[in-house]
Amino acid sequence: MDLVIGPLDLPAHVDEALAVQAVAFGLGPDEVAVRRQIVLRHMTNPGARAFGATTAEGRLAGFVYGMPNDRTHWWSTVVQPYLRAEHHEHWLDDSFVITELHVHPAYQNRGAGRALITTITDTADEPRSILSAIDTESPARALYRSLGYRDLARRVLFPSAPRPYAVMGAPLPLARPQ
Repeated sequence: MDLVIGPLDLPAHVDEALAVQAVAFGLGPDEVAVRRQIVLRHMTNPGARAFGATTAEGRLAGFVYGMPNDRTHWWSTVVQPYLRAEHHEHWLDDSFVITELHVHPAYQNRGAGRALITTITDTADEPRSILSAIDTESPARALYRSLGYRDLARRVLFPSAPRPYAVMGAPLPLARPQ
């Protein structure tokens, strides 16, 4: 991999990170503006941290951020009834949430996503990790499964999201495929 993985001062690099997310996730300017405020708010939470994948020239090619889960956070309140219905509500406790993970398409399939998510979860004190991903078979879902994540709830609907999501969870440390 021709990228360097390291801690990222996300508030200082929020626009660069959101430019990566916009390309990777297909976001328009209005969505980016909303997400900018969300990211900046998230990074004030206790334990929130971010890592970046940087090119030799210093350009951000990917990033991940997350934090210890808090049941009062918006994401938790949305996914909680879905997890409860599947008898997985306990995953909301003592877990580290992967809030966002995005790699610019020009740098995908080179191990950056795997390196980012394993690096951030290796810093977690919690015994498990949870995340949400679009509920379709995708390279992202395949990556998460290879690391030990499994579906905890599917067809999770977030307000204003056009497609359903799956909530996935894995014990920490994440699996390291041979």
